[in-house]
Amino acid sequence: MVEDDAAIALSAVTKTFGSKLAVDRLDLVVPRGALYGFIGPNGAGKTTSIRMIMSILFPDSGRLSVLGHHVALEAKDRIGYLPEERGVYRKMKVGAFLTYMGRLKGLRRQALAARIDTLLESVELGGVKRQHCWELSKGMSQKLQFLAAIIHQPDLLILDEPFSGLDPVGTRQLRDLVLAEHGRGATILFSTHAMVHAEEICQHVVMIHQGRKMLDEPVAAIRRRYDLRTVDFEPLSANADVTKLNAVAEVQSVVRIDDRYEILLVEGADPAAAMRGITAAVAPARIELSRPRLEDIFMQIVSETQSDRDANGLSHGAEQPTAMVS
Repeated sequence: MVEDDAAIALSAVTKTFGSKLAVDRLDLVVPRGALYGFIGPNGAGKTTSIRMIMSILFPDSGRLSVLGHHVALEAKDRIGYLPEERGVYRKMKVGAFLTYMGRLKGLRRQALAARIDTLLESVELGGVKRQHCWELSKGMSQKLQFLAAIIHQPDLLILDEPFSGLDPVGTRQLRDLVLAEHGRGATILFSTHAMVHAEEICQHVVMIHQGRKMLDEPVAAIRRRYDLRTVDFEPLSANADVTKLNAVAEVQSVVRIDDRYEILLVEGADPAAAMRGITAAVAPARIELSRPRLEDIFMQIVSETQSDRDANGLSHGAEQPTAMVS
């Protein structure tokens, strides 16, 4: 993809803080209209990368563009941003705060009132419009800041740990709003260390570890590429003789978990053949191939990378790892 056609493009972007390497030659292209998850553990370099995209920080080397501009400030009215560090104007009332944020983004006051009411209702905050921001709980304040990020219907929405600290209901509400913004046509990049969130809603994920990109692929392609070796199985009868499963050629082990069984297949086994053998041995109430979790895939990639570094003599004195910052 030509970088000028992308919503976000980074090429060999590097950022250090003194002797600490935060981001190491990062390449990233986010197409317009895409929904990307930027995932990795705390301290991986995600927030530093986002701050460079937002022109809060500037890279030591490399190139970047945002909506066709070399700095995000040139397209600020087309960008919505939810930073990792939350904050609202505590002395303002909720409605006034959202009106102010909308006006900063160039919206007319007359068009704001109805939109503010709709947004507040969408996250069950309809009754707090006239309350001061300091009266809100932490979760309510976080929802409010998210609404401020999308009030102007931005072309690009960048969210740094948007679900952190929310209860399940709040998480679902924000997830639905993220999907609605994407359905509207917005390009979305959100970072998270909780990979299950990216797994639920993203088309594409970028995994980062110690400032380096480890993976950059569509979620569906990642799942196809990584070995599917676990089968979830529930026998039709509670009294079924599940020891018969051990005789199936493709089965390596069988572990009971409550009322179901987790069946690990031997390496290289054909999952379809294994499932036919399992159902022939014991009648199933339910049988399905487990999808690999992004968290498991990430750990596998990190482990393989470390093994390669060990094999090349890079981890035991030949190259000292640099301390990382988030």
